[in-house]
Amino acid sequence: MTFNHIGIPRQEIFEDGIDLPDLKMTVTDHTRNPYGIQLQKYWDDAPYPELVKTVPHLAFEVDDLEAELAGKKVIIEPNSPSKGLRVAFLEDKPYSKPGSVNKLITTPVTESGACSLKILTKSPETGFLLFRAYSE
Repeated sequence: MTFNHIGIPRQEIFEDGIDLPDLKMTVTDHTRNPYGIQLQKYWDDAPYPELVKTVPHLAFEVDDLEAELAGKKVIIEPNSPSKGLRVAFLEDKPYSKPGSVNKLITTPVTESGACSLKILTKSPETGFLLFRAYSE
């Protein structure tokens, strides 16, 4: 499993947004950010769970999507938002309430080196993780 990006939902409009009408959202290109950060603005009629639209997610590349999803709470079923790419979202309860969101990807999105994450600490009050992303 390799870190790909962190998706951060935003309410306000941001610079360099890329409209994705089929997905009903606007995003920034995480491959142009040295830390793999992708800002996201979900459109009013976006058909995603509230957790996905409001809580940041970590996206990881995996070799076998179905194996990684086995026994986990899937909140967006495996789908193909673009050619050659399969993704799914799962809720990971142990870290926070109402839960944290992880996105799993089966096809590498970029040819450049991936980033890695180092978890620095976990807030006992909120359950949020503080981490640092770095290039390999």
